[in-house]
Amino acid sequence: MASKIMASTVRRTLPHIRPLSTAAGISIKGVKISGRPLYLDMQATSPVDPRVLDAMLPYFISQYGNPHSRTHLYGWESDQAVEAARAQVASLIHASPKEIIFTSGATESNNISVKGVMRFYNENKKHVITTQTEHKCVLDSCRHLQQQGFDVTYLPVKPDGLIDLNELRNSIRSDTGLVSVMAVNNEIGVIQPMEEIGRICMEFGVPFHTDAAQALGKIRVDVNKWNVSLMSLSGHKVYGPKGVGALYMRRRPRIRVEPQMNGGGQERGVRSGTVATPLVVGMGAACEIAMKEMEYDAKRVVKLKDRLLNGIRTRLDGVMVNGSMERRYAGNLNLSFAYVEGESLLMGLKEVAVSTGSACTSASLEPSYVLRALGVDDDMAHTSVRFGIGRFTTEEEVDKVVELTVNQVKKLREMSPLYEMVKEGIDYKSVQWAQH
Repeated sequence: MASKIMASTVRRTLPHIRPLSTAAGISIKGVKISGRPLYLDMQATSPVDPRVLDAMLPYFISQYGNPHSRTHLYGWESDQAVEAARAQVASLIHASPKEIIFTSGATESNNISVKGVMRFYNENKKHVITTQTEHKCVLDSCRHLQQQGFDVTYLPVKPDGLIDLNELRNSIRSDTGLVSVMAVNNEIGVIQPMEEIGRICMEFGVPFHTDAAQALGKIRVDVNKWNVSLMSLSGHKVYGPKGVGALYMRRRPRIRVEPQMNGGGQERGVRSGTVATPLVVGMGAACEIAMKEMEYDAKRVVKLKDRLLNGIRTRLDGVMVNGSMERRYAGNLNLSFAYVEGESLLMGLKEVAVSTGSACTSASLEPSYVLRALGVDDDMAHTSVRFGIGRFTTEEEVDKVVELTVNQVKKLREMSPLYEMVKEGIDYKSVQWAQH
């Protein structure tokens, strides 16, 4: 009950922290809007929970010691704070604090996991298995290994975004050194069958790595039930600060990696560099809050997702949900709107902060590689919009987003000759277009 009251109080205070309008409006990057947009891009980043900020502030202002200074109080108290945060992160994923390595974020953790493991065991392990829908940093790490002579299998996914477990089993070889599968997909929110994947990896004695940045604090994560050897985590996806993440490394049976950074040997030699105490404290606080409020947050998010999806579908046809509806995190709703171009829709939705996919690949004009892997054709892939719902999203915001989205889609469809043809019963894909 206390956590519900606290979350409600925080939601009421947020509008004062991020006002939706200003007297003069806002002009940035050539776009003019009346005020700050409604934020529904939680997969790109989440706002820092004010309680997390409260926990961090002392380590910016008064308790600013280097946690690796062993000779005075300032170092001791910072080190104590870092170790407390380590325990908070470990508790959320049912691990030992000794198995948590702090990094700058999930991208660094993924690089250490994929490249570090394969380089350490490179004498007899030359094969990696991953999926076609992984985060770009995992895919790029695998391509980097390929350039160094390693072999990589990119598993396809089914139309619902889930992998075929039999295909995974059949892809494992005697020289397979790592299987890397994202727990919750950042673009479409599907949840892979982690326990089943873990059992297969255990059967063959292959280390299992997962990018759990989008899973942490959203769904139950248990490194032992999942049988993962390595897990990448991010602070800013769980209402913590940017610039901090963690890497879980199993101790029994022990997994080894080749460090990707040389230096003072901090974090057990895996990740050299001074640990950023305020950021680490923030991530720890975010994980502790998530432990207490995950169940409550999940119920709220499901209700808001249903409100958003039903509100749009009752007023628009041709709306497709990308990814499994049964196995997905409810806070990630990736929709395709037929006969509407996604970028045009986003430009029309200036009052709503949403995206067409991963923030890490948003500079590309190509349709999402994740949606292509699902078999979504280019027309529908180009029309996709990802709505991200989170702890501080309100019913009023969802209702406003429904209204703005429906109106903009209708406006764009009125200008679309393809939509006119569909309404007249013409299959535009069968039309032989004349070339001039």
